[in-house]
Amino acid sequence: MNKLLIVSSSALAIAFGLAAPAAAQTYGAEDTGFYAEGGYTYLNIEPDDADSGVDTNAITARTGYQFTPMFSLEADLTTGIDDGEFDYNVDEDDFNLDDNDDTDLNDVIAGSGDLGLNYLVGLYGRATVPITERLDISARAGYAYIDVDATVVTPGGTPLGVVEDSADGPAFGAGLSFDMTENWTLRGDYTYYNFEDTDTGAATIAVGYKF
Repeated sequence: MNKLLIVSSSALAIAFGLAAPAAAQTYGAEDTGFYAEGGYTYLNIEPDDADSGVDTNAITARTGYQFTPMFSLEADLTTGIDDGEFDYNVDEDDFNLDDNDDTDLNDVIAGSGDLGLNYLVGLYGRATVPITERLDISARAGYAYIDVDATVVTPGGTPLGVVEDSADGPAFGAGLSFDMTENWTLRGDYTYYNFEDTDTGAATIAVGYKF
């Protein structure tokens, strides 16, 4: 989780540093319409009562529509680009990602292995408030769905194969966006996902284009 805060802080520092020399110029006079973003995401998935979470790297694609200068609706899709190692050694009842009908991850999470993010998709309403002529602060809230798979090994070293599981829940985030030009933006944000019995957080740095 500390790594997530470091990544988020770095993104905010970049935006603030770029904003100072550019305050005299005006961009985005017509801040409505479609926009698209793409970038890097650092994801941490930590079950309740676990000693540590799973860290994994991912890429995010995002699209949205700015209805007014202060409100937009957006959706994003995040997919993992590597697997994160886990070694919880907790009681299996302490982790219950969801209650679907597939192979539940809580049945094997007491072991060790690698966890991969198949995809994380969410839909959000976003409120934006300008700080300067080119720098905005924003908050968003919505609902998300995550799908992961794990290559699991028991504490005794016996491979159990690959299991897949999913969860859904509300999501909340905040961030900063900086208008590099009239159309191009730089955005850094952090989103918290309230999946059942699991703390999941994502820090994203993305470049966007306003159509």
